[in-house]
Amino acid sequence: MANKIDFNCDMGESFGMYKMGYDEDVIKHISSANIACGFHAGDPVWMQKTVRIAEEQGVAVGAHPSYPDLVGFGRRNMSLSPEEVKCDVVYQIGALQAFTKGKKLQHVKPHGAMYNQAVNDEALARAICEAVLEVQPDLVLLALAGSKWIKIAEDMGLRVAREIFADRALNPDGTLVSRSKPGSVIHDADEVAERSLRMVTKGVAKAINGAEIEVHAESICLHGDTPGAVEMAKRVRQELEAAGVKIVPLGQLV
Repeated sequence: MANKIDFNCDMGESFGMYKMGYDEDVIKHISSANIACGFHAGDPVWMQKTVRIAEEQGVAVGAHPSYPDLVGFGRRNMSLSPEEVKCDVVYQIGALQAFTKGKKLQHVKPHGAMYNQAVNDEALARAICEAVLEVQPDLVLLALAGSKWIKIAEDMGLRVAREIFADRALNPDGTLVSRSKPGSVIHDADEVAERSLRMVTKGVAKAINGAEIEVHAESICLHGDTPGAVEMAKRVRQELEAAGVKIVPLGQLV
């Protein structure tokens, strides 16, 4: 049973006059914030605002880089060269880093298609890791629990944290169910809280086909733009703390 876990959320995904997510309320319940860096969502003003909110709440700040895909919200697969990926990620980490008080971040968690493709694409995974090492070598990389990406990052000398998801359904192999499929996102707060508790305290999760699979992680993610995210975040934290699990930033775990 894990007695400590990081609770992270994707944030800062508003753009210009368009508001997305429930950042101001969700952030009260988490320990680490993954802030969009302008490639799939966010812009300089929202980056600054979200960093400020996180720092005021004592929440650790991380970069949430993406493929350059504003129209598709970074959720469309792209075929970029390793050099392009590395440069894009370096650019985004550096941009967010500049908005922090100490000019340092806690972690990096790629977004959407970049994250999902890196799970099985070694060249892509390496390019992301190289970018992290180039900008701030002590950054923690958040990557999907059970994926080959974890070992690749560890072999390259990165600090790595394994991640599970409170509100996303899993395939039997532990990967995330595509958002194009029914049931890929879980909206019921009771179910989200219950499965989060089982994953963290028991190390097991139910896949979309009903099979029980093992999961072990240092961080659990909730998406801030999911309808009902505020209640979900509150319930997840309450259930974990009631079970004796302490919510702490990644820096205290990896």
